[in-house]
Amino acid sequence: MNFAKRRQLTLGLGLGAFWPWARAQAPSEAALEAMAPAMPKVGDVLKVPPIRLLTGQDFQHERQPLLLYWWSSTCPFCALQSPSMQALWLSQKSRGLRMLALSIDKKPEDAQAYLQKRGYTFPAAWASTEWRKQFPKPKGLPITLLMNSQHKVLLAEKGQMFAEDVEAIPRLL
Repeated sequence: MNFAKRRQLTLGLGLGAFWPWARAQAPSEAALEAMAPAMPKVGDVLKVPPIRLLTGQDFQHERQPLLLYWWSSTCPFCALQSPSMQALWLSQKSRGLRMLALSIDKKPEDAQAYLQKRGYTFPAAWASTEWRKQFPKPKGLPITLLMNSQHKVLLAEKGQMFAEDVEAIPRLL
């Protein structure tokens, strides 16, 4: 079979017809990003499904304000914002603010290594492809969402936040 005929068959039938492993692969991060929903709006009510932290503990946040922070160890803008998120966590955890940093790294081990190397202690979880079917990441990175104790969105930011903007987050509660 010549190349043109094989290409036509491949395009017509999909890669899975010739390479069964292509069907079994998880969607790429680019594919997930292309399907990602728009940012939630201030006032929207969101329900975060249960998730296990990288430490192995189950994350609980019912009836408490929650700061969600979508990040990746390969994101340069996340690298600039994460020190401010750590400072916010340290200053606000005793005041009832719950934080959940959701890594979109390829593997949880990548996220764990990154956090450990930088000394970050904020609660972090790996947002697997399966978990993201229940709670999809909005387009962009980093994503910062603040919700009140009734799960109503008070802040929805896409892209890097400056340190002074992160420091102002508690004033929104």
